[in-house]
Amino acid sequence: MKYDIIILGSGPGGYAAAIRAAKAGKTVAIVERDDAGGTCVNWGCIPTKALLKSAQAYHYCIHAADYGIEVSGSIEPDMAKIIARSRTVAETMNKGVQLLLKKHNVEFVTGFGRICGVGRVDVNGTEFEADNIVIATGARPREMPFLPIDHEHILSSKDALAFDRLPESIVVVGSGAIGCEFAQLYASLGVKVTIVEYMPQLMPLEDEEVAKAMERSFRKQRIGVMTSTTVKAVRVVGDVCEVDVEGKKGAETLIAERVLSAVGIKSNIENIGLEALGIEVERDKIVVDDHFQTSVAGIYAIGDVIATPALAHVASAEAACCIDHICGRNPEPIDYSSIPSCIFTSPEVASVGLTEKQAADRGIAYTVGRYQFAASGKAMAASERDGFVKLLFDERQRLIGAHLVGANVAEILGEPTLAKMLGATARDIAHAIHSHPTMNEGVMEAACEVAFAE
Repeated sequence: MKYDIIILGSGPGGYAAAIRAAKAGKTVAIVERDDAGGTCVNWGCIPTKALLKSAQAYHYCIHAADYGIEVSGSIEPDMAKIIARSRTVAETMNKGVQLLLKKHNVEFVTGFGRICGVGRVDVNGTEFEADNIVIATGARPREMPFLPIDHEHILSSKDALAFDRLPESIVVVGSGAIGCEFAQLYASLGVKVTIVEYMPQLMPLEDEEVAKAMERSFRKQRIGVMTSTTVKAVRVVGDVCEVDVEGKKGAETLIAERVLSAVGIKSNIENIGLEALGIEVERDKIVVDDHFQTSVAGIYAIGDVIATPALAHVASAEAACCIDHICGRNPEPIDYSSIPSCIFTSPEVASVGLTEKQAADRGIAYTVGRYQFAASGKAMAASERDGFVKLLFDERQRLIGAHLVGANVAEILGEPTLAKMLGATARDIAHAIHSHPTMNEGVMEAACEVAFAE
C-alpha cells in the first residue's frame, strides 16, 4: 500500500506528526522498532517524573511532623516498588499513545525502518511507499570511551530507570537535566551522591545565578558537586567503581558502588539509509531547511535528529510545523528563542529566553526584576520558600528572559513564555491581576520591580 506520509519513530515528534497528518485527511503509517511513545514515554520524561514523585512522597512522609502530622513506625523507600510504579505509569502512557494512533487510523508498523529510495521505506524486508517521509527516530544515551557502560555497575539513564535497588553510593557524570534529576532522586532516598561536571557550573545551560542557587541547594541536601572536573577513567573493581577525576584540587579517585553516565545523547540516524540517498548530515545531525525538509525532496526530519533543542515539546512543535508545510498550510516558523526548559529537581528549575551572560555577550542592555519566594505567603504555607523569579527586560522593558527556581516553577513558566513570545513588557505583566495566594504572583512582583522602578 502507498501512504501519503510514512513516519520513522513514534516518540513525541513521530506520534504528534502522525496524528496531525491524519487529522488533515492524510493516510499515515508510523514505523517503530520498539514501544509506542519513544524514549520520552517509555524511558525518559514520563517514568523519570514518576520516580521523582515517589521520592517527593517519601520526603513528605519523613517530614510529616513539620506539617503537624505524627507518623508512627519506620518509613523506608522500597526501590523495587518505586520502579514498578514508574514502569506501570510508562506502560499506561504507552497504551494511550497506541489508542490515539488507532483512533486516528494511523497504521502502526513494527520493525526497523530504513529509507531505501525516494518515497520508499523498507521495514524488516517489506517495502512501503509514501509521497513524503518524516524521520523522527530520536536519540539514545551517548557513550564515551572513558565511561564504558556495562549496564550493571556503570549505568545509562535507561538502566537507572530499571535498577530496582538502592546503591549505597553513586557518582553521576554530567549535570544537565538527566544527571541532576537522578542525583536528586537518589539523594532524597538516602544514597550518597556526587555529581561530576566538566563545565564551570552546575546545569551548564542555565543562568549563572540559577546554577549557584541549585549548587547551594544540592550541597544542603548533601549532594557532592564537583564542577570544572574531568573524568579521566572509570574502572570496575569487584563490586565498586573507581572514578579517576581531575579538577580544582588536582587528580583524585572517587569510589562509588555505581556510576551513572549522563553525558548527553546521540541521534539515532545510523543504518536508516541517509548515506545511500545523499542526505546531508553535520556533526551527528540531519541538515534541514526552515520547513524541516532534508537535502532530498520529500524527506523530512524533526526532533532529536536535527540541530535544535533536544526536548520533547520541541519535537512536537516541529512535527506540527513540518506536517502543516507538507499539507500546504503555510505554518508560522517556530520561535526557537522562546523555548521553555525545565529541570524537575527539588526545587525545580524553569527558564525561557536569554540568560544574563547571553544578553551581555550580545550587547543587549537589560534590567533585572527579582522576587524571592521567601516573601510568598503560598510558599510559606507550603514550606517551600527556597528559590526566586528572575526576569530580564530590554531597554523597551520587553521580556527577553525568565529564570525561576522553586516549587512547581515548571507549571509557572507558561506565563513568561507566552509573555516573551508576544513581546509583553514589564508593565503588561505587572498590570495583569494574578491569583492570591499563588507562587505565580512572583512573576508579577518581579515585573513590578522593573515597571515601577523610581
